[in-house]
Amino acid sequence: MPAASELISPRSARVAAARRLVRRNVRGKERRFLTEGPQAVREAVAHGTWQDATEPVLAELFATVEAAERYADVVAAARELGARVHLADEAVIADISTTVTPQGLVGVCRFLDTPFETVLAARPRLVAVLAHVRDPGNAGTVLRCADAAGADAVVLTDASVDVYNPKAVRASVGSLFHLPVAVGVPVEQAVHGLKEAGVRVLAADGAGSHDLDAELDHERLGVPTAWVFGNEAWGLPEETTALADAVVRVPIHGRAESLNLATAAAVCLYASARAQRAPGGCRSVTGA
Repeated sequence: MPAASELISPRSARVAAARRLVRRNVRGKERRFLTEGPQAVREAVAHGTWQDATEPVLAELFATVEAAERYADVVAAARELGARVHLADEAVIADISTTVTPQGLVGVCRFLDTPFETVLAARPRLVAVLAHVRDPGNAGTVLRCADAAGADAVVLTDASVDVYNPKAVRASVGSLFHLPVAVGVPVEQAVHGLKEAGVRVLAADGAGSHDLDAELDHERLGVPTAWVFGNEAWGLPEETTALADAVVRVPIHGRAESLNLATAAAVCLYASARAQRAPGGCRSVTGA
């Protein structure tokens, strides 16, 4: 990456367009979002194109000269993929970035959500459903947990936060680019669709009548399962828990009042992942 290349102007239309993507209505209209830092940009590049699209997920990359030299492999891969690469000074990066201490790379990516019907057609074994989740950091962290647990998809209902919110993208630490994510699905449609696809739907709630340990002990988690997670403050409404096959609580063995959303999600998803990989679990049956 030649350091002598001309820097993009702070008044450039490209810079202004990227800056506007911090607003949800603009993201929705343009179907583009921001991703920041070398790890996230690297994952966007590695993703290549999305589904049947011929254009790369990473549309543009803004990089300081120092970052372009430090992460020369990422920048070169972005160019090879077909993304437009702009060298910029630190002031431009700071203007586009939503972090306090930018790392010198900011990418503009095309939306990559998957239609809910496509998720169902793939016969998923483990799904995380975010219903009424409003905090973008929590949404991104649950997505990361689902990715780590080997989930087949994440579904965000129409009452949940925008998964392309910069905080959600950042909290996913690249996992947004790893697994199918369906967005804007009404919770009733999500639950009924998953049930029709042969998936057992469990609502995670601290007041649930079923205990997670008992679910494991009675070997009920080895089947295809979707976990529904609710709002950070008030959990899931009764009309949502009524749709589930069972309402399951994570047992509190110590004196803690409760678990936060992301921690509870990690516990539930890993419990299912472990059960599905055990002898007789659905992943062992399918050879996954």
